[in-house]
Amino acid sequence: MTTMPFISQKGMTRRSVLGAALAAGTAVPLAAVASPARADSGTPAPKRLMLPVPTGPHPVGTVQLHLVDRSRPDDIAGPGHFRELMATVWYPARDVQRYPVAPWMPTGAFEAFLADAGFSDLAPLGPLSAGHVGAPVRRSGRRLPVVVFSHGAHSHQGDHTVMVQELASHGYAAVSVAHQYDTYTEFPGGRIAVPIDDEQAPTLPGDFATDLRFVLDCVEQLAAGCNPDVDHRQLPAGLLGSLDPRRMGAFGWSKGGTATACATLADERIRAGLSLDGPMQMNPPLAGDLDRPFMMMSAEFTRATDPEVAAFWSHLRGWRLNIQAQGAAHVSYGDNEALFPQVAKLLGWSRKQLQDVIGTLDPDQAVKIQQAYPLAFFDKHLRHRRGHLLDGPSPAFPAVTFLP
Repeated sequence: MTTMPFISQKGMTRRSVLGAALAAGTAVPLAAVASPARADSGTPAPKRLMLPVPTGPHPVGTVQLHLVDRSRPDDIAGPGHFRELMATVWYPARDVQRYPVAPWMPTGAFEAFLADAGFSDLAPLGPLSAGHVGAPVRRSGRRLPVVVFSHGAHSHQGDHTVMVQELASHGYAAVSVAHQYDTYTEFPGGRIAVPIDDEQAPTLPGDFATDLRFVLDCVEQLAAGCNPDVDHRQLPAGLLGSLDPRRMGAFGWSKGGTATACATLADERIRAGLSLDGPMQMNPPLAGDLDRPFMMMSAEFTRATDPEVAAFWSHLRGWRLNIQAQGAAHVSYGDNEALFPQVAKLLGWSRKQLQDVIGTLDPDQAVKIQQAYPLAFFDKHLRHRRGHLLDGPSPAFPAVTFLP
């Protein structure tokens, strides 16, 4: 498998977002916030931050995979090492009651993530996902359509848990990828990986895209009844043979959105691609057109302001759609809209301080947008289900505009 050369690193990283959040907030010690009760009000402090519950009819299961791409030597790790990834599969599950709920991030990775941002005191408040670790797969007689997710620069695969568990609750297998050297993640045995400075280990959108294509290979292995986990850990009952390699899509945020565009252009197995405010900064310039469906959810990187985004749009020859939520910031299409309002309350931020981080889009509306529009897109193009949400403006989502 070849890697398309994507050399631009411009764009906002998750680390810079958290740095801005720290700068926006007041210097309130979080140790007091995490105590059993608030001294000023006498009311119990929250035990942890919360993510919204998925809206689909199915409970959600999840399992991690440890993957090694032996076609790609890892010069950073040294001789004899190959590209190493963690991936998490989210899927509709059954009989979940006796299976533990997965955290938003593994503990070690979460602590490293918060330490880099200056929020270490938030560690006791880490949110839980809706995914039950190792629960059996719900089988309905048809294989599950698959979507793979690519995170942003210096981010992590849990950063869009709201979206991936929403898709799983509606009958998808959603696979989130941890891109080595540009993420916070935890490998089996407790080894923690953190982002490396770009000067030391440049990880480009093209590298992300090649990761996505390798994960599609692993999805095909799972579909064929083979376990791609290098440690041969036991998989949830029913996972082998449950995925549909003929109905695969991809989506990503920021750098991951650019990677999704790259992977969709290069790999026909991706039947539909979705970018969440991807900068689309590619070098060399695009040489081919894309005739498969592609959707862009824009915020700060728009066709009107960024020539690279406009250039990519001009290469879309199939079904295409570009929407924008008014008031959305770069981080608005993700878990930030659910988590930062809670952090703001704990820290006593003003409304303006919160908006400086996540934009002026109403957070509850932002969460509903990211639950509804990706689902509608993949339902239309992977399941061929009729719906009207993508036809034009909806009174249920007044902030969403359709860009011509």
